[in-house]
Amino acid sequence: MAVSEELRAALLRGLVIPAHPLALTAERRLDERRQTALTRYYCEAGAGGVAVGVHTTQFAIRDAKVGLLEPVLRLAMTVVRAHRERTGARLVTVAGVCGSTSQAVAEASLARSIGYDLALLSLGALGPATNEELLAHCRRVAGVMPLFGFYLQPAVGGRILDYGFWRTLLELPDLAAIKVAPFNRYQTLDVTRAVADSGRAGEVALYTGNDDSIVADLLTTFPAGGDQAPVRFAGGLLGQWAVWTSKAVGLLARTRDARRSGTGAADLLAEGAQLTDANAAIFDASHGFAGGIPGIHEVLRSQGLLAGRWCLDPHEELSPGQLEEIGRVRAAYPRLADDAFVNENRDRWLA
Repeated sequence: MAVSEELRAALLRGLVIPAHPLALTAERRLDERRQTALTRYYCEAGAGGVAVGVHTTQFAIRDAKVGLLEPVLRLAMTVVRAHRERTGARLVTVAGVCGSTSQAVAEASLARSIGYDLALLSLGALGPATNEELLAHCRRVAGVMPLFGFYLQPAVGGRILDYGFWRTLLELPDLAAIKVAPFNRYQTLDVTRAVADSGRAGEVALYTGNDDSIVADLLTTFPAGGDQAPVRFAGGLLGQWAVWTSKAVGLLARTRDARRSGTGAADLLAEGAQLTDANAAIFDASHGFAGGIPGIHEVLRSQGLLAGRWCLDPHEELSPGQLEEIGRVRAAYPRLADDAFVNENRDRWLA
């Protein structure tokens, strides 16, 4: 499905796109009030988009016994539309799409019917597929709605996607953006090189999902041959940006200013190292990211946006020592948090 020029332009300008968590009650049912409050938070924090139905929203929302994919997609869209009516701000809406081709096409069709702009297409379920099979899958989904390509790290359900895959995918007119999240510099370079070689750096926006190198990605100009347009990350679509979102908006603006002026990069990289340390605690890097979603929930709970850390899987909890690590980074790097912004607005978002 064709990508509108308005949508391409918005993505290329660079946006903060939080990966939306799932608010649950203690009974592990959807907490609509707090789910709505989270979306309001992202809208008012200055995010340029929101991604729903992604890993951070918990893939289990698709289980037949859970049945939350459609309600959660609709609830976020309702809030985004109300925000636009009130302020005139148009957020880019991204729906997570995964599974077999038939499942992915069905999910994309649902998201399109609700009004979402893009399908963030996870290929983890197609682990043994060849590049040709993966690309055929992508083309089928792109026939339903424009694609936000997705390189997801294997540790949380992704698979290795080589240069050849990305170079061919970039020939797809319906590709609007790529989230690069392999947490691996060599694999990140496979994507940036494919973008350079495709000649589409001015058409397909790159978004960092590398939570371990957010600032480095946003500051770097990647290799491009000859008279090719420079290859840069425009923004980020990140689980890390599901927390402290208003500060993320400021960070993206400062990296953009630093690239334009050629000054300030050293200070930003130092802040980036702090953010990586914080991310290691929140996402539980020392335990293979097992506590990543509960870690996000803990930060939001501490701010009063969530009532608890509950996940759909009752066994999904913080890892040993993770709570203490989150406390450590919150104390060490108070400038990264937006507690004051949340405290000022939380009751209104929850009303």
